[in-house]
Amino acid sequence: MNNALTSKQQTQLTTVYGVLYAISGSHLINDSIQSVVPAMNPIFEQHLHLSFAQIGWIAFVLNMTASVMQPVFGYFADRKATPFLLPAGMFVSTLGLIGFALSSHFYMILASVFFIGIGSAVFHPEGSRVAYMAAGSKRGLAQSIYQVGGNFGQSLAPIFTAFIFVPLGQKGALAFIAITTVGIIMLMFVSKWYKAQLQTAAFSRKGKTVHKNGYPIHPKIKVAIALLVFLVFARSWYVAGINNFYQFYLMEDYGLTVRHAQLYVFIFMFAGVLGTFFGGPLADRFGRRNILSLSMIGAAPLTLALPYVPLSFIIPIFFLIGFILLSSFSVAVVYAQELLPKKVGMVSGLIVGLAFGMGAVGAVALGMLADLYNIKFVMILCSLLPLAGIFTWLLPSDDRVRELTKHV
Repeated sequence: MNNALTSKQQTQLTTVYGVLYAISGSHLINDSIQSVVPAMNPIFEQHLHLSFAQIGWIAFVLNMTASVMQPVFGYFADRKATPFLLPAGMFVSTLGLIGFALSSHFYMILASVFFIGIGSAVFHPEGSRVAYMAAGSKRGLAQSIYQVGGNFGQSLAPIFTAFIFVPLGQKGALAFIAITTVGIIMLMFVSKWYKAQLQTAAFSRKGKTVHKNGYPIHPKIKVAIALLVFLVFARSWYVAGINNFYQFYLMEDYGLTVRHAQLYVFIFMFAGVLGTFFGGPLADRFGRRNILSLSMIGAAPLTLALPYVPLSFIIPIFFLIGFILLSSFSVAVVYAQELLPKKVGMVSGLIVGLAFGMGAVGAVALGMLADLYNIKFVMILCSLLPLAGIFTWLLPSDDRVRELTKHV
């Protein structure tokens, strides 16, 4: 009996790297499709004559569907896991991608973006759950491997603009259908593994006591979740400002071309990929809350300086901001999962989805402010957002989190 228990515990502590790499690769493809949308912004602005506010609305539809719906799908996944929703979600995104490439009217573009967003919303909670199940004892590292795929996919938006959409135009998006096909095949493999895990004692719900009204959540846990959502919300507004509008700031204030401006944004996003990867292992060693705090407070002096520096300083400062600010990307998810360990799908959707989806509201607001004032005003406003990091010290420490959840 003891030997069997030990074997089961060892299985739970084993990190399944093959599955982690597969779900990370699928995450890269999923978020690459999402990044096609902001990558097309300069093309729409020049050829369809869309306003900054309309570009903000495109970002709003994408982020509200891709993000705000995540905790909804996560909630139902916690109640009844459905492994094959993963490839189904990517198929829905592919349909949206086809419409996006062929649409010539603003409202048709919004409808296509809606499908891309829904497919992504289906993917993310179950993807986070797979990473959690395959993590073993290395939750920070596992979540970093998973999230770095998505962040790298998002970072490709400037490259897509510079090398695909500038020369090929809107229909260049059709080339991504081949990529999503590969993603669907990879997700079929992941889904089969996922389904097998649900049949094991470690992840099956059979034989477990089910509370009709759920399990009690400590009031301090609720406060911590609310504060964590606020912090991720503030960070997402900053990233939304950079991803959607900084390219126009570089073009207007520094006189860069579309292609040149995209490469600067890529530096920021690629640095964020590196930060995401290293943030998880650092949090495993130095604590979740400590890395959360460092990522925002450490980036604040650099974000405050960015709107005023000469062009030659932008790349090194941009790189440091991206690395430091996004080092807590995966850490925030793991911290939230440990706050609510029985609701992994919902809380993953809440942090990766709803909180980041609120950045869509920021994209619309920033677009309207850019039309009303100017791009530089928006960049200065964005530079203040990481100062919200001072509130991270109100979060419970890692040890306190374990105390609050030990009976869950």
